[in-house]
Amino acid sequence: MTDTSTSDEQETIALSKENMKKIINGAHLETLIEAVLTRHSSNRPLPPDIEHHVDEVLNFQPHHVRVVVFGGGTGLSTVVGGNPHHPDWYENPHVGLKAVFPDINVVVCTTDDGGSTGELLKYLPLIGIGDIRKLCLAMVQPEALMKRYSLQAATCKQLLHLIQKLFSYRFTGSSEDKDILQDPLCVASRKLQAVCPSELQDYFRMLWAFFTSKNGGHRIPLDHHCLGNLFLTAAIFMKSKLGMDRLPPVSALRSGIDWVAHMIGALPGRLHPVTTTPGQLIIHYTNGVAVCGQSKALSSRRGFPIDKVISRFDGSPAVMPGIVTLIKKADVIIIAPGSLYTSSIPVLQVPGVADAIRANRRALKILAANFWIEEGETDVTRVDRRRGFRVSELCDAFDRNVPGGMYGLFHFVLTANLDNMPASILRNYALEGKRPIYLDRDQVAAMNVWPVEATIFSRERARSLGVVQHDPEQFALAVKTLVYAWQHMKKQRYRMKQNAVISSGNVITTGLKGHRFWHDINSIMSTKECRPPLLREILLELLWKHKDIQKEHLRYFSSMHIVSAELWQRSVAWDTVLGYYDPRAQSIFIHHRLLEEPERLRGNILIALGESLLGNYIARRRWITPKPSRAWGIRRYEITLQSVARRRCFLAPRQLHEYLILARMVPHPTRKGTYGITINNDEGFLPPGLLFGLMYAWYLDNAASPIMENEMAILHLSEKDLIPHHAYEYRRKRALVDFFRNEVFGYTSIHH
Repeated sequence: MTDTSTSDEQETIALSKENMKKIINGAHLETLIEAVLTRHSSNRPLPPDIEHHVDEVLNFQPHHVRVVVFGGGTGLSTVVGGNPHHPDWYENPHVGLKAVFPDINVVVCTTDDGGSTGELLKYLPLIGIGDIRKLCLAMVQPEALMKRYSLQAATCKQLLHLIQKLFSYRFTGSSEDKDILQDPLCVASRKLQAVCPSELQDYFRMLWAFFTSKNGGHRIPLDHHCLGNLFLTAAIFMKSKLGMDRLPPVSALRSGIDWVAHMIGALPGRLHPVTTTPGQLIIHYTNGVAVCGQSKALSSRRGFPIDKVISRFDGSPAVMPGIVTLIKKADVIIIAPGSLYTSSIPVLQVPGVADAIRANRRALKILAANFWIEEGETDVTRVDRRRGFRVSELCDAFDRNVPGGMYGLFHFVLTANLDNMPASILRNYALEGKRPIYLDRDQVAAMNVWPVEATIFSRERARSLGVVQHDPEQFALAVKTLVYAWQHMKKQRYRMKQNAVISSGNVITTGLKGHRFWHDINSIMSTKECRPPLLREILLELLWKHKDIQKEHLRYFSSMHIVSAELWQRSVAWDTVLGYYDPRAQSIFIHHRLLEEPERLRGNILIALGESLLGNYIARRRWITPKPSRAWGIRRYEITLQSVARRRCFLAPRQLHEYLILARMVPHPTRKGTYGITINNDEGFLPPGLLFGLMYAWYLDNAASPIMENEMAILHLSEKDLIPHHAYEYRRKRALVDFFRNEVFGYTSIHH
């Protein structure tokens, strides 16, 4: 690949009339799209035989084309109306799909649980609203704002700047937050405040007063919260008659979002959360580990590719009223670029959504591919770890995770044309560890999807800033060209095969861990003695981060203590794990040294918490050196289990027996409840209690248990390439993962 930053200035596009006919028949869409984008971005003249056809596309007015867009995150808001996170967004907000297709509706993923949204979910029964807040801004129509408040264009731009600042402001815990508690408008300059209509000022202050009132959100710490999320939350609960401890009804959610949209200049009724039922994601990796939560999946570095994602809802999820009708009437359906497993796929897992898309056989359906791999999601491929992610693997992920597969969900996949991306940009991204998602055209076509490459990024922005992202204008124009061509593909129109097998196997309808979970674990932890109290705060933070932890896991310890080096009773030379559970005291003890190592402290707390689940399962333990075997230098470690009547243990007798076998402990042939292992005198092993704690921490966060990360490295290999001894170890460790997933963390409904 060569650097095209200069050569592309002289490029021309030659297109014969015969080729134009093929384009209209769907054969050379990429050529047409590039011609349109070239004219739009550079205004350079084109050859006469193509000029007319490009003019037709550019003059095509799709005012009556009904568009429905699905997705979440920054990718969705960017292609719909520009990225409101960009400081200069207010300068040119009328871009993207909303500018080209006035009849647009956006359906948003609601399983976000990170950042400000995640903090709100601790305290409130609510869907994830962070992406809705971004879309409220992205869908602002300057004309609507000017009409709403009788503004001139210059004043409207300043007001947009104020709204952007208000909705994007995050509390920092600084002294400025006190001023905002008095008046939220002070996040902006006095000059911007002055352009705010009195009605809008009163509106913002009213929402803020509600949120900070005794009947509102006073109990929610403000640090790191996004002010726009708080406005949106207040609007929803103000419309609800049930208070802030009950899930807002559909009508309150609908009217609250529309209220906010109307006040800031976005058209009401166009922005739809996919469901009003709170939900979370379970991410399942190919090594058998399943973890709960979008934010955790994105921050995890498991080293294994994602196998599947499953949406877990608090009851039976219901599609937001009206969405199925919108899909049925749609002329264009777009799956926006975004996080593959945590935004794009989950929005299609809500029962009824994928079926409705398939049922509409008239609409043009487009999957917008991401440009770059995403750490934690598409950085490791299931097919060949020696290479990067491919577009065919994006399609395959939909096929594996959306009920009924990918057939009927999209006709075209729209990707970036890497040939028009300067090589210097690719090199700079590579130095940051970012790799493009390459189009493997033949593999995609074999999946009955039409691949389309286009320069849907800004070359100017790439050259000046070194940034390559979806450009809302280029993207919308590429979609417009596809719509134009689609309407001319009469008899040759590309039709998708239908898959008759429809399944709901990617949805779980119980067990959501939201504000009730936060309330419950706070109540449980209030009964535990923690010295210093900092330990309680750290464990609460860990419990919220790792929602895979069951409340039942907190039953088996009564206190947590920091122990000084002088009183530490274990050898720090031979045992580098500086946290453990004492079943006699029912206490977790942490070495004082870890107060200076916060990340290691968190990992050791998880290890000790895991150990506590076994409780007082051992009545007696001992080392034995059998007399006939002394000359051979071997010894035996034996444990005798506590009687079931006196045992306090998370595992039932059957589960405990199964675990001990996996921990290499062999049951005694005659003494019931006795297990042992024979090893060489100079050989060590992981006792079952320590192994349980290490596995518990590793399962939750592999970085929290580096010892087990090394032990489990064999899972990166293929069993068929191993010799019998190592193949046995491979199967044992896979069985350990399955045991923890199913028996300890309760993901029995996930099938690998």
